[in-house]
Amino acid sequence: MFIALSILAFTIAIGLLVAVHEYGHFWVARRSGIKVLRFAIGFGWPLWRWHGKDQVEYVIGSIPLGGYVKMLDEREGDVAKEDLARAFNRQSLKIRSTVAAAGPAANILFAIVAYWLVFVFGISGIKPIIGEIITNTPADKAGFRSGEEIIAVGEESTPTWASVGNAIFIASQRRSQVLVTASGVDGNRVLNLSLYQVDNDPEKAKDMLRQLGIQPKQPLLPAVIGKILPGEPASQAGFQPGDRILLAEGQPIHTWDEWVKFVRDHPNISFNVEVERGSERLILILQPAAVKGENGDSVGRIGAAPSSLGELPEELRATLRYSPLAAVPQAIKKVWEIGSLTVMMIGKMLLGETSTKSISGPITIAEYAGYSAQIGFTSFLNFLAVVSISLGVLNLLPVPVLDGGHLLYNFIELLRGKPLSERSQILGHQMGVVILIGLMCVAFYNDLARLFAQ
Repeated sequence: MFIALSILAFTIAIGLLVAVHEYGHFWVARRSGIKVLRFAIGFGWPLWRWHGKDQVEYVIGSIPLGGYVKMLDEREGDVAKEDLARAFNRQSLKIRSTVAAAGPAANILFAIVAYWLVFVFGISGIKPIIGEIITNTPADKAGFRSGEEIIAVGEESTPTWASVGNAIFIASQRRSQVLVTASGVDGNRVLNLSLYQVDNDPEKAKDMLRQLGIQPKQPLLPAVIGKILPGEPASQAGFQPGDRILLAEGQPIHTWDEWVKFVRDHPNISFNVEVERGSERLILILQPAAVKGENGDSVGRIGAAPSSLGELPEELRATLRYSPLAAVPQAIKKVWEIGSLTVMMIGKMLLGETSTKSISGPITIAEYAGYSAQIGFTSFLNFLAVVSISLGVLNLLPVPVLDGGHLLYNFIELLRGKPLSERSQILGHQMGVVILIGLMCVAFYNDLARLFAQ
């Protein structure tokens, strides 16, 4: 079921974002007087094909992994005399550059609209109240206290733990320390948190709070199964959502934390579990899968989650939300943050300062698409915004074949006073194809490495 949802969400996401990108090219080209021959979303065998105004051919292909806008161009075939003025190659350098940049611009604009909707609808999360501070860590040295609430990182308001982690991660990419405002019984305190020893690689971002020595306050969740991943040990053993864990190999289980600890301590070991299901008590046989833990040791995993966020105590619930007017600058700011961070990470990868393991391919993207769609509409919108920004930024890279490559050629033409030779352009495109194939190979390798490491 989850695989089907991931494929569907991935198809919708890629199809929509490619359509947005190509429509940017299409819209600017048409309004610049250029004759568009074909607007295609997807490749392969056409599922639908029809003609619209000005005899533009619209095509939806069977493989939703790309798209293109084909414009009238003398370099690609004969052009009727009456249509010469509408050929792309006859346009000014300014118009050709605007058409090339319109696709990435459309993706950025889409991301702004998506984030605006996300902020208006609101993002549910957990209030950033500190549970414990690990001794001799950056948080301990900065003076954080258990029970305090982190209300701001720098000038960024942080109503949820997700916003805290995001703000600290962004800060860690730019500087070695950040001011954090914590609220407690003594009022608000501004603490100087050192980020010098924190590994800010994107692969380690999820461990940022642990590296800093901060453990979020967690409610004592009951040992009740909330969600089960298909194909995982919990599903294979016959567990169902709503099952309350009573005993594990005769040991009483009262909280979810106790259940997690027991499972993690028994990788590849079968044991009996007594559960309460409605008015019945059942005995199930469970064998957790063995996966690599944080310290490289083997730990158990069963593919089950506790009760949903909606069942959290009221004092731990929080929502990040803005009014429709206030959400506009917040959406623009968010897109700028992610876009600039993407550019920064690309630069660090080229310089060898950041691992290429953070490059994701279609398998990982589909997995994230499935998870975000499963959580809800705003989560999926957030996912679409992030991918749209990435698509826009990557297409602006000065690599021939991409939009940024066309802009590079146009810039060279501006400097030289004439375009590059056809031979040079063809050679550049061939190099661009090699670079893209190399990136795809890295992305697929990372996907498979993550998949088999689970």
